[in-house]
Amino acid sequence: MHHSLTSALTHPHAHSGRTCLLALVSGPGGLTGSEAARRLARHGPNRLPEVRGRGQVLRFLAQFHNVLIYVLLAAALVTAAMQHWIDTGVILAVVMANAVIGFVQEGKAEAAMTAIRQMLAPQAAVLRDGQRVTLDAAGIVPGDIVLLEAGDKVPADLRVIEARGLAAQEAILTGESVPVEKDVDPVAFDAPLGDRRPMLWSGTLVTQGTARGLVVATGAGTEIGRIGGLLSGVEQLTTPLVAQMDHFARWLSFLILLAAALLLAYGYFVGHLPFADLFMTVVAIAVSSIPEGLPAVMTITLAIGVQAMARRHAIVRRLPAIEAIGSVSVICTDKTGTLTRNEMVVAAVETPEGSFTVAGDGYAPTGAITPAGDLGRLARAAALCNDATLRERDGLWSVEGDPMEGALLAFAGKVAPDIAATRLDAIPFDSRHRFMAVLTDGPEGCVTHVKGAPERVLRMCGDAEHAHWHDRAEAMARGGLRVLALAERAETADRIDGTALEGGLTFLGLIGLIDPPRPEAVAAVAECRAAGIRVKMITGDHAGTAAAIAAQIGLENPHRVLTGQDLDKLDDAQLALEVMGVDVFARTSPEDKLRLVTALQANGLSVAMTGDGVNDAPALKRADAGIAMGLKGSEAAKEAADLVLADDNFATIAAAVREGRTVYDNLKKVISWTLPTNAGEAMVVITALVAGHALPLTAVQILWVNLITGITLGLALAFEPTEAGTMARPPRRRDAPILSGELVWHVALVALLFLAAVFGMFSYALDRGYPLALAQTVAMNTLVVLEIAHLFFIRNIHGTSLTWDAVRGTRVVWTVVVVITAAQFAVTYLPPLQAVLGTEPVPLADGLLIVALGAAFFALIEIEKQIRLGLKG
Repeated sequence: MHHSLTSALTHPHAHSGRTCLLALVSGPGGLTGSEAARRLARHGPNRLPEVRGRGQVLRFLAQFHNVLIYVLLAAALVTAAMQHWIDTGVILAVVMANAVIGFVQEGKAEAAMTAIRQMLAPQAAVLRDGQRVTLDAAGIVPGDIVLLEAGDKVPADLRVIEARGLAAQEAILTGESVPVEKDVDPVAFDAPLGDRRPMLWSGTLVTQGTARGLVVATGAGTEIGRIGGLLSGVEQLTTPLVAQMDHFARWLSFLILLAAALLLAYGYFVGHLPFADLFMTVVAIAVSSIPEGLPAVMTITLAIGVQAMARRHAIVRRLPAIEAIGSVSVICTDKTGTLTRNEMVVAAVETPEGSFTVAGDGYAPTGAITPAGDLGRLARAAALCNDATLRERDGLWSVEGDPMEGALLAFAGKVAPDIAATRLDAIPFDSRHRFMAVLTDGPEGCVTHVKGAPERVLRMCGDAEHAHWHDRAEAMARGGLRVLALAERAETADRIDGTALEGGLTFLGLIGLIDPPRPEAVAAVAECRAAGIRVKMITGDHAGTAAAIAAQIGLENPHRVLTGQDLDKLDDAQLALEVMGVDVFARTSPEDKLRLVTALQANGLSVAMTGDGVNDAPALKRADAGIAMGLKGSEAAKEAADLVLADDNFATIAAAVREGRTVYDNLKKVISWTLPTNAGEAMVVITALVAGHALPLTAVQILWVNLITGITLGLALAFEPTEAGTMARPPRRRDAPILSGELVWHVALVALLFLAAVFGMFSYALDRGYPLALAQTVAMNTLVVLEIAHLFFIRNIHGTSLTWDAVRGTRVVWTVVVVITAAQFAVTYLPPLQAVLGTEPVPLADGLLIVALGAAFFALIEIEKQIRLGLKG
């Protein structure tokens, strides 16, 4: 016996479920809480070992692998060879600053992704002390009994001890793309992995049926843990937009380097300028033109956006979703739990004896039923044909399992507090057959209880007046109730005979449940409509219920409802036409969801789609932004989705759209600030070189300006809050180019204004008889002031920048401005820094003139923006 128990631990597939339970010292009711805690301490958490990322040193060294850095290092070598030590020192300072900022931002990005991976830790339903509890999969231990249903991800290696119509997708382990059917019977010791039918493997997906499984291995001890190569590293923080800008920055860098080489040749051979000074100047131009900080700052913007969404309970699983969610024009949402509270309560009952109203709130089994009547059989069916559990903690009742089943338990508790029987067999609920059946053995003998959609259950009842009860169900649904029918049948066998149920049931009555709308969902729907986003409700619920809730929620066209049957009659072209004018779809199947997404996309719309079941996965994948439910969603839906709602709340989708738009706006602001300022800096020096003028800024000064402003000011834009009118704008087109004609015009305008202002101040200083070093100091400070003014302008690209809010700015903006101002004062007025940068103290009157010029520049570009917005509007 001892040998067979040891063998059951190593080859559970070859032994009966009972032997495996004995070997793991467990029972059908699972482990006790204290025993589970002991085992957790012994075996450790049920987690795969983390993939070791690149070490800190390697990550830091990787920052130097960049075209710009190679140019700078080459320049540092040349300047060192020419013994221009100050130039060499400044160049190396720029290189180090770049590397440090890149290193910090990458660390921030990795931290954001790791935090999100932890938030997405799968949950599992487990029996502890005989009670169903939901806990993080990391807390599962060998010997636990896990309850699984279609759509769940298997949390550990399990020996199946109970199965009903069970199949699992095991492609990640076996490569077998077709789901494998599972049962409880042992197989041969040497059966290959794909043939071990009584086993469910960690990381695989249950595609159909229900099961109870005994945990036989966790963490690194599981099959997937032994393979080890399937662990995912930290996702790279990138989206199509960031990749596009990375590509753009790289090619622009090559173009600038080529132009710089031509400029060097021109200056030396045509302008006869001394090579040492010319070389440093050309390097400085290249450095100021190449937008090297752009991809880094955009990545930080994304990391901040990801964390902001997570704080709003929207967890980003795939980064391109941030761009997609910001541009959605239609949100297709489930009703139950998303637009409504998902707190079902039985409000009305209709039986052959009469109509009853049920009072009471939430899941507490207390509340009066009027008038008094005999509802014993109905209550018994409601309690026994049920997989949920009610819990009471500090007087508060909550449900473990389906909220609707919790409401039925609360109703049964109001009628008869102690209903118990032994379950012999069950047919789990499935969206295809739309009923659930449970066979129990109790005081009344063996009885099969059935609950499900009224039209389906009535078809199974031979005795009911079908037309009458259909009318009653319709009337209840029109009042906004979710209607279930219950029926029963006395049995002699200990298995349910599916064929005998058809036409062989006795009808017990209808139960009407209500799930009130979430108040915040009503506000969020209004906000989406203001943002030009249509909200469409797609529900499996009754047409009447759906229309009643749609009207309460404030959907645009609540009374025009298409049902799944209506959709079946339309071909794809007709559906594409119909779908635009209809906002409520009832009695739909997951297959209908996929057709609806495709039909909306055929009209050129960007679609966000919510889903929670295993069969919603295709629709979630197809949608531009697939959104899974974090609380009631299956693991399969979460795997297919781009975003997971941690609170299943529609208001969170609206918040995610707002955040998505903000992230996109901030990325655009970073680009719209970086490109014009870089172009402006370069234009000033190139014009002077080509015209044979004295340079308005020395090479070291250009490097300094680039170091102090280039990354800090751009980075401040990553932290910008949502603009006031963000949710009043229509959605942007998905194919809208980032380098629009508007942006190219803005780059040209700002570069020319920079050129005019810096040259103007430089000429003014020379005209006053100032020495060249002082004129260059004036020009450098002018450039910095213009960049700060441009930052304040670019913070509001969709509205006016002349508001008190715009002036007040954010803490980050003012911190950066104060730091830069202090740095500029230091290099202008402190002798040791004057020696390094070749600066001289600027007289107060000229300093004020520079600030006034910055204000004039701001006014000019703001007026131009208002004219442009006026022409658009």
